[in-house]
Amino acid sequence: MATYAIRFGNPIMKKVVVFSQIDREVLAKLQQNYQVVVLNPKLGDINEQIRNEVVDADAMIGAGRLLNESNLAPAQKLKIISTVSVGYDNYDVNYLNQKKIWLANTPHVLTETTADLAFSLLLSAARKIPQLDAWTKQGEWKRTVSTEQFGVDVFGKTLGIIGLGHIGAAIARRGFHGFNMNILYHNRREKIEIAQAFNAEYRELDQLLQQSDFVVVAVDLNAESKALIGAEQFNLMQKRAVFINIARGSVVDENALIEALQQQKIFAAGLDVYAKEPLQTSPLFELANVVTAPHIGSATAETRQKMVNLAYQNLVDALEDRTPRYLVNPQF
Repeated sequence: MATYAIRFGNPIMKKVVVFSQIDREVLAKLQQNYQVVVLNPKLGDINEQIRNEVVDADAMIGAGRLLNESNLAPAQKLKIISTVSVGYDNYDVNYLNQKKIWLANTPHVLTETTADLAFSLLLSAARKIPQLDAWTKQGEWKRTVSTEQFGVDVFGKTLGIIGLGHIGAAIARRGFHGFNMNILYHNRREKIEIAQAFNAEYRELDQLLQQSDFVVVAVDLNAESKALIGAEQFNLMQKRAVFINIARGSVVDENALIEALQQQKIFAAGLDVYAKEPLQTSPLFELANVVTAPHIGSATAETRQKMVNLAYQNLVDALEDRTPRYLVNPQF
């Protein structure tokens, strides 16, 4: 049933601004019940479009746009921004709180998919899969492989996880049950009940870096985690260590990582996130000992569908005067 606001005694359909591409079926459902405006970068400056359309908008849905005072200031009655993502560093939460605008996200539905990717990067980097794929296709396989093509074992090694949240725990589960790995973890606080399932042991960050064969960063981005891993931390890691980042690019000093890889202070890295995205040029692209993925942690058809469905439900709940299930700022 279409949802209306009452203005001057007349019903007016509530307005939803779609600020990125979303699933066609979800878009169609929105269009059945609301006045929907889909922004299009081909029609001009996207921020100008946002400023124009947000004036009388009740809700917004999408992902990947910077939304803050510069483009949201004209909004007069915006109730919710529903992001099709777990991360929300693109949104100025302080400004949203000030304006009493809800921000909803889509946690949990992508946990297993992102953990799959973390292990894909780990295995690919450990066994030099992308490098050897290119080497084979270029016709370099002319004899039995030599030490230059050798990787490192994964089974039975020590896996250090920085951030034992839902995704970190899912990665630990794969390492423990699938590869008989010893699990170490670092977190803002110990998580004894979760850790018991994998016989995981808590370590201070420096200890974890020194003792782990594989280091996976799975923290949330916050004031404490920004630039958490830099030159000092890479210097602590083992020379045969593999470093994986599926958290956020700004958690790692990218220049320090590049230097560590160039100087072979660590064996390899697998990355899904970067300081600047999308990444067009980078010294990383010139290094054979790093696997670079284009931020695809949740990028499977099944998971993206779950995410957009949840974002849709969050938005509808707000417009129907219900409290959405997943709010970043429930208390403003």
